[in-house]
Amino acid sequence: MLATLSIIFVLTYAAIALEHPFKINKSATALVGAGLLWTLYAVLTGDAKVVGNQLGESLMGTAQIVFFLVGAMTIVEVVDAHNGFEVITSRIKTTRLSSLIWMVGFVTFFLSSILDNLTTTIVMVSLMKRLLDQRDDRMFFAGIIVIAANAGGAWTPIGDVTTTMLWIGGQVTTGAIMKSVFVASMVNMMVPLAVTAYVLGSRPVMAPPRSNEEGLETSAFERNLMFMTGMSILVLVPVFKSVTDLPPFMGILFGLGLLWMLGDLVHRQEEDLRKQRLTLARALTRIDMSSVVFFIGILLAVAVLEHTHILSGIATWLEHTVGRQDIIVLIIGLVSAVVDNVPLVAASMGMYDLQQYPPDSFLWEFVAYCAGTGGSILIIGSAAGVAAMGLERIDFVWYARKISGLALMGYLAGALCYVVQYKLTH
Repeated sequence: MLATLSIIFVLTYAAIALEHPFKINKSATALVGAGLLWTLYAVLTGDAKVVGNQLGESLMGTAQIVFFLVGAMTIVEVVDAHNGFEVITSRIKTTRLSSLIWMVGFVTFFLSSILDNLTTTIVMVSLMKRLLDQRDDRMFFAGIIVIAANAGGAWTPIGDVTTTMLWIGGQVTTGAIMKSVFVASMVNMMVPLAVTAYVLGSRPVMAPPRSNEEGLETSAFERNLMFMTGMSILVLVPVFKSVTDLPPFMGILFGLGLLWMLGDLVHRQEEDLRKQRLTLARALTRIDMSSVVFFIGILLAVAVLEHTHILSGIATWLEHTVGRQDIIVLIIGLVSAVVDNVPLVAASMGMYDLQQYPPDSFLWEFVAYCAGTGGSILIIGSAAGVAAMGLERIDFVWYARKISGLALMGYLAGALCYVVQYKLTH
């Protein structure tokens, strides 16, 4: 059974990677793969009740992420409908792509540490549509945004779901993880940035024509209000989680409701046609549901590997075969480029005991770095990558050719930096 499920999973990923040659939408492939995996798992196991309960657990986790994704994308669309991003784009005066990519990289890195890598990617990729007219340039910037967002999320407890898992589980503490992983995460981002800036050279920034949809104008008050409110909601979601201990999706939905009410109040005296174009209901129709469906399929497919203990089996095999912790964790990071890093980290947390490996030890901090940044190597390796893939229609093969090498360079450079830093400080 395990061999059959593994083969189907590999074939599903291969079909997603070859979306353009096959001319089959990746969302359809992901859903078919998830359906086949769960169906075969149920039939071959012979215990439909147990499998059904496991599917319910996986669906609950998947739904939380999807609700969060939909909420964040809708907030961004509302801000965009009001031309709120003009607050930022009007202040960016650089005329060279090489300068712009440094600015975008650092903003993404630090914003991701405050928000999370998924929300940051949605915001920054949406922002690029306001700054860059050429789709090739936007795709390249989207790839760098994915790397910077994952790097920025790895060094804070609220920046990446895997670091959050380790933080909640007691494997890392806030001050220690920020102090120990910050430099490695910064190196992870700066190496690809330096190479990219050199390649771009003095190429000029080609901005899109500044025209509102269907001639729709918004006042400075409306732009500033919706931008500040939307960004404040996104920033306060981690605070909401830490105060209430409720999942982040509840915070984003709560904020979405507040933004909806605010929009209705601001536009309550306006004519219906203009009001309809600016409402949150309109924004809901503009989000990319195809990428949301793809996200559902991928997460449900990976969940089968988690429930059948295929991932934990691989981790155990690595422990006995390789032996060295640093190499094992490096491999875990590389595997997270193909398989979701959440079950990989969960398997690591189950394999190693806190009594043997106490909080803030080398193992846990290195896992936080590798699992958090390794997903950048492939477009489907992280939530940020999947979001960028949907927002900019990025091809798997294009990303592998143009971005994966840069991400791998940054990943290895940051890993080396952390190991050297650890040796010097311990």
